[in-house]
Amino acid sequence: MSLFNICFYRDRIYNNVLPGMLTTINLYGLIITFLISCLPVLINAQVLESSDEEEMMSELDFNDTSDFVRANRGYIGSLTDPVIRNEDGSVSYDVSVFDFIKGRAPSTVNASLWRQSKLNRKHGLFKVTDGIYQVRGFDLANITFVATDNGWIVIDPLSTPATARAALELLGEHMGKRPVKAVIITHSHIDHFGGIAGIVTAEEVETNGVEIIAPDKFFESAISENVIAGNGMQRRAMYMFGSLLKKDTLGFVGSGLGQMVSRGNFSILLPTTIINETGQAIVIDGLEIIFQNVPGAEAPAECMFYFPKYRAFCQAEEINHNMHNLYTLRGAHVRNGLKWAKYIDETIQLFGDDVAISFGSHHWPTWGNDDVLELWTKQRDMYKFIHDETLYLANNGYTMLEIAEKIEMPISLSSFFANRGYYGTLSHNAKAQYQLYYGWYDANPANLHALPPEAASKNYVAYMGGSATILEKVKVDIKKGKLRWAAMVLNHVVFAEPKNQEARLMLSKVYMSLASSAESGPWRNFYLTGAQELEFGIQKELLAGFSSTSSHNLLINLSLEDFYDYMAVRLDRKKTMGKEYTFNLIFPDVNETISIYLVNDVLHNRPGILSENATATITLNRSTFNDIITMKTTGLEKIMSGEIKIEGNSMAYADFLKMIETPFNLLFDIIEP
Repeated sequence: MSLFNICFYRDRIYNNVLPGMLTTINLYGLIITFLISCLPVLINAQVLESSDEEEMMSELDFNDTSDFVRANRGYIGSLTDPVIRNEDGSVSYDVSVFDFIKGRAPSTVNASLWRQSKLNRKHGLFKVTDGIYQVRGFDLANITFVATDNGWIVIDPLSTPATARAALELLGEHMGKRPVKAVIITHSHIDHFGGIAGIVTAEEVETNGVEIIAPDKFFESAISENVIAGNGMQRRAMYMFGSLLKKDTLGFVGSGLGQMVSRGNFSILLPTTIINETGQAIVIDGLEIIFQNVPGAEAPAECMFYFPKYRAFCQAEEINHNMHNLYTLRGAHVRNGLKWAKYIDETIQLFGDDVAISFGSHHWPTWGNDDVLELWTKQRDMYKFIHDETLYLANNGYTMLEIAEKIEMPISLSSFFANRGYYGTLSHNAKAQYQLYYGWYDANPANLHALPPEAASKNYVAYMGGSATILEKVKVDIKKGKLRWAAMVLNHVVFAEPKNQEARLMLSKVYMSLASSAESGPWRNFYLTGAQELEFGIQKELLAGFSSTSSHNLLINLSLEDFYDYMAVRLDRKKTMGKEYTFNLIFPDVNETISIYLVNDVLHNRPGILSENATATITLNRSTFNDIITMKTTGLEKIMSGEIKIEGNSMAYADFLKMIETPFNLLFDIIEP
């Protein structure tokens, strides 16, 4: 660990402090002085839970190369230029940034996570079987192409149009150009539909009859799922996916589920065909597909499906080569492990006798009936074990935190690489199942109305003799390898005294040490992003190319009800000050109406209903409304042009609009109050 920390600080000194500032003499003096000051901690710091790492190494057979054989199988070719660019020239994805992931794991990365990242970094076009091809490594997810009689079915068109288009072009380069007959979107997470504009346009859907197939409630879930909570979720996602980290052995090495999400604008299209029941069969250009509807496990809307012609099953994201999240750290509704397991068991019953290939929205395919069934069975049993054992322990009186420490996976499951916690972990997934049934409260009265972090931390620091005393004590604990405890204590100091640089630097080192032993990509990313922000603050320049989850493309596709539910969350209650307004909104071009009510500092809406006592009635086309949302124009300009008509108290409506004009701050603090 001492080597890790020295290398980390060497890297940060060279890149963030020295350029243009120091002479050669001062350079060496600064480095020597800095390293001497750090030596007491650097030399003696130990990797957190070394016994856990030893247990991991003893459980796993690192000589088993079968996953590497599978991940390389069918390779055809990749990009000659590694950089995929958006239409504006910005970088969407660079497949070469992970070229450093090769050879043995460095001491700065968990060996098991390094193995997973070596598998995930493989990029290019792969033949799954005659008629089925995948492009992997161009985004967090895979894009799959399945041959019909005269064209292609495209499965999951990635996060952004640039990467999806690059994948389609790579396919055409090697397999010849054929028309897209249909797009299947397996579920409602954005890395599986956001790039659809790179595959097909709305006009092509209309004129060429391209089918857009998606599970029931896909569009509603995709549009609304992350908008209302989107700002907080996106900030947390920056931590989870390591978006602000440098790609190297000291920083970001991957997400476990895949490498990283591409950057650019998202896109979406309305489905033309909805999957709403298991057993539903559809024929696309001569190719039969049998669907299994699986809502409410990995995603609110999701489906898997089988191609009898190819004896190939698309497992979507219900089955993977890692433990998935029953609770995702970016923040979302917890998922039900029992329901998840039952869906996979249904898959085994429906298709287990015939299947020869199983491929998914992430990772590499599995070939052969025996190997496929082993994967399906062990994934099924893993999720059900987490659910059942959590409830067993909870019913015996253990609380959420106690269960997370006590639960142990059977060796038959934990020794299977596809069940390792590269993305989800046994710890936070067990907490998720507790939360699913019992919520946040552990029934201890002391936790019923606990102090918030900043206030509690100030009291902790005072009770423990002040920050100087704490820092001396915590150095001893760090030397003993008690890094989880050190993180908790130092976090109290930072929350009590955010400007305490010694505490911030010490906590940063602890987080880096925790990161080096984390088998989970998201855990590593959280630790390293926290360490980075403790040292250097929030670096806005690292946000280049980010698209907001409340981006224009998503907002203009919201229903009026969802849009005004979102506006209710955006309401700045310092500006409402007890005011009461009622407005009718009429949209003639889409034949829709809605009334909105501001009362008791709360905004309500009633779609399809107009108030008889409105403060004002506003009439405008939805197209005009969308132009204002996308900032192509302003409401004032449209009022002046007559495209917005207001009857009643126009000043009241203008006052109301001022209450919701303040955008959320994306870069809010996480590692300090």
